[in-house]
Amino acid sequence: MFLFSEIMGHEDIKEHMQMAIRGDMPFHAYIFHGEVGCGKETMAKTFAAGLQCMSDEFDRPCGKCASCKQLMSGNQPDVVFVNRELSSIGVDDIREKINDSIAIKPFSSPYKIYIVPEAERMPEAAQNALLKTIEEPPEYGIIILLTSNIDALLPTIQSRCLRMEFRPLSTAAVEKYLIDNYNVADYRARMSALFAQGNLGKAIRYIESEDFEEKKDKVLKILKNVHTMDVSEMLDIIKEIGEDKDNVKDYIDLMALWYRDVLLFKATKNLNHLTFQSEYSAISSEANQRDYEKIEEILLAFDKAKLRLRANVNFEVAMELMFLALKQ
Repeated sequence: MFLFSEIMGHEDIKEHMQMAIRGDMPFHAYIFHGEVGCGKETMAKTFAAGLQCMSDEFDRPCGKCASCKQLMSGNQPDVVFVNRELSSIGVDDIREKINDSIAIKPFSSPYKIYIVPEAERMPEAAQNALLKTIEEPPEYGIIILLTSNIDALLPTIQSRCLRMEFRPLSTAAVEKYLIDNYNVADYRARMSALFAQGNLGKAIRYIESEDFEEKKDKVLKILKNVHTMDVSEMLDIIKEIGEDKDNVKDYIDLMALWYRDVLLFKATKNLNHLTFQSEYSAISSEANQRDYEKIEEILLAFDKAKLRLRANVNFEVAMELMFLALKQ
């Protein structure tokens, strides 16, 4: 079901989307920007459903008309998802799935809407191919680019789109959502919300993961022993994490959270502000050993590792560089 009332947070974006639907005045191109799991795709689908909704109700989408049901089943002919076939969204994908088909009027709806997940995976040539369509769209054409890395989009693309930034939710709001919607103990909802850092999608993934605690324990073991690891031990860990490549970002995020705790404790000496409160002793020791500059360097190494992985840099190389930053 795609209803605005069921979307957690992002009230300013929801209000803008609903006004565009009620006034029948959507912009021709949008960028939904926020980290993976923040709700960009759900919002895009709900917005598309509302624009195509056949109901006369004030609040749309209704979730009940033929168009809404088609969209929920993935069969709305005038809402197109431009999913990538390979590691990137190529020029041919853009030409075939958007540029060539947007000239054909909608089959049964007021608009023809194109949703592009992971738009940052469009190389420059593909973005340039899309640019002309964004510059001169037909009156019924709407393009929604979803991205977790807006800097990967050309300035010319950015300047021609209406940007919607999806900010993190409060920990309390995420915790309440988990308690209300999942049959979990309060403490587990609290921990998942803390680790998710305001990202509802991530919190849900944590709460549904059977091995989240195992990942967390593995990360803690690495961080506590990284100083004494030799090269072969480090390579063994990289190999082990590599066997779970689909979730490697979770490992990096957990490491980054731990080092944010180190930085926070170094600055405040306040245990109550820590995410890993049970790791007070190790965090305190690390804070005493590292200066501010080194902690910032380590946090930057985590960001660089994620960027390299998104750019399809060799996995082992990206991880080795990250671990070397931890050891130095």
